[in-house]
Amino acid sequence: MPADLKEIIDQLKLQRDILKNGGYGRSVRTPWKPTKLFRDSVTCLNFDEVVKQHPCNECLLWEWVPEKYRDEDIPCHFIPLNERGESITSLEDAKDREEAEKALLHWLNSAIEQLEAKLAQQQAGLA
Repeated sequence: MPADLKEIIDQLKLQRDILKNGGYGRSVRTPWKPTKLFRDSVTCLNFDEVVKQHPCNECLLWEWVPEKYRDEDIPCHFIPLNERGESITSLEDAKDREEAEKALLHWLNSAIEQLEAKLAQQQAGLA
C-alpha cells in the first residue's frame, strides 16, 4: 500500500509542477483551443485522446470526486478545491481561470501534504 500512496503523491506533485510552470497555456498544435485543467495534463489517463479510452474511475483523482458528479464528462472538474466548495467547473463557469488555477494549486498542495503525512504514519507503523 505505501507504494501506491507514494505513486499518488508523485502524480499530484507532477500535476502541481505542470500547473506552477505554466503547463496549461495554449497548445502550440491547437492555439485556438483552450486547455482544460487536469484533462490536458500528462497525468490524465486520457491525455491527448480525442475520445476517452480509459474510464475516469481508474484515475488517481477518483477518490476526491463527489459521488453525485461521477457521471460527468470530466468528473475531476467537480472536486471541491476549497472550503467554499468551489471546483474547476464552478470557477471556470464564472470565467475566472486564474482563480481556478490558484484554487487547484492550493488544493494540490493540501492533498500532497495530507498524503505525505499519511505515508509517514504508514512507514512509521512498518518500522
